[in-house]
Amino acid sequence: MPFVSAQRLILQPLAIAVGLLLAGAAQAQSLQELYDAARGYDATYLATKASADAAAARAAQAEALTRPTFGVSASGTQARTDPPNTSAINSTTLAVGLQGKYSVYNAANVPTIDKARRGFAVAQADLENAEQDLIVRLATAYFDVLAAKDALTTSQANKAGIAEQLASAKRNFEVGTATITDTREAQARYDLAVAQELAADNDLRVKRVTLDQFVGRVGVEPKGLAQPVALPALPSTNVDTWVATGDDQHPAIRKARLGLEVAQLDTQIARAGERPTLDLSGSVGGQNLHNSLNGAAATASGVGTAKTASVGLTLTYPLYTGGATQNRIKETLVLEDKARNDLDFARRSVSEATRRAFFGVQSLKAQVSAYEAAEASTKLALEATQLGYKVGVRVNLDVLNAQTQLYTTQRDLAKARYDVVVNSLKLRQASGQLRAEDVNAVSTLLVK
Repeated sequence: MPFVSAQRLILQPLAIAVGLLLAGAAQAQSLQELYDAARGYDATYLATKASADAAAARAAQAEALTRPTFGVSASGTQARTDPPNTSAINSTTLAVGLQGKYSVYNAANVPTIDKARRGFAVAQADLENAEQDLIVRLATAYFDVLAAKDALTTSQANKAGIAEQLASAKRNFEVGTATITDTREAQARYDLAVAQELAADNDLRVKRVTLDQFVGRVGVEPKGLAQPVALPALPSTNVDTWVATGDDQHPAIRKARLGLEVAQLDTQIARAGERPTLDLSGSVGGQNLHNSLNGAAATASGVGTAKTASVGLTLTYPLYTGGATQNRIKETLVLEDKARNDLDFARRSVSEATRRAFFGVQSLKAQVSAYEAAEASTKLALEATQLGYKVGVRVNLDVLNAQTQLYTTQRDLAKARYDVVVNSLKLRQASGQLRAEDVNAVSTLLVK
């Protein structure tokens, strides 16, 4: 009685996967290559990078508060005077001057500069967070494509195996050694496999579109995991170590801590509104006057060139601001309390996310081990079921079920391995440790 050999069923997914790999080998790209391209294309990351550059410029602007300012002025005036009982007087005045100003004392200047510097540090934390987010989003899309390819491969192999089992059932029915039930069961399972293959093919197309948009190209082909798969071990198996590291390094906590410092500086700036300011100013210049008078009259009118120079101190002391300064101080003190609560929330959120990510990775690693054991068991179960079908103690449906179980286990095993890699990156992101070097470490796990 003809039947599909277990060895053939087991090797079909591998053969199809190898064929796909060889077909796309020339275009296949590692995660590191796509990450390098995404850093120059992803709009979300580039927008955050532009904001960081703008914050650097704002910090540089604030530094000007402790430096003098200078300016040059020039003017020209043409005038006509018609005095009584005499002819009109036409005069031309040309003037040029250099003015300078320097803030000798302003209590708001230093905290304003410090606030701008911390604003730049906040932008850097946002940029670091955006870079980590880009890594995770890209890795997720990358391995989603690989998982979708595996799902399509197993669907195709499952359909091929069911097709052979269907043909066997039809032949057995024709010769009278099987009932029509076997044929109908195989046909129903084959029709379902066709639908599953179509769904898997569409899912792969969608996943490819998501990956393509990271680099702005069509047809990006990711490299698969190298065989045999060697998943990386975590640097530490103690969750408290990950949590403690997150409290020190996570950009969200650093940003919240800087936010508290900015709120405290805002209070200093508000209190400076009650203090005096002292400004130094000076100027030098020259003026040339020419008119239509002659002789003594021209001299009396100031014809000629005059030079001027001045220096002065201006003290300003606010006596009454209508309550604006006092209420501004109250506002900033309340905002300090808000910033403290934001910092506490950031710490708790990072701790919670780190613990969830850690236990998620541990669970996925255990699932991989379980799926590997299940794969070996289902292979043996399929061989035994096919042997029982051959000798007549098992029916065709038993073979179909064992075959489907094997392909499902292989698909789930591959997906679990990808999830371990991606969630390991998410764990590093949750604890604030994710760096560009981790992308290269993942790339070493891929096919060369």
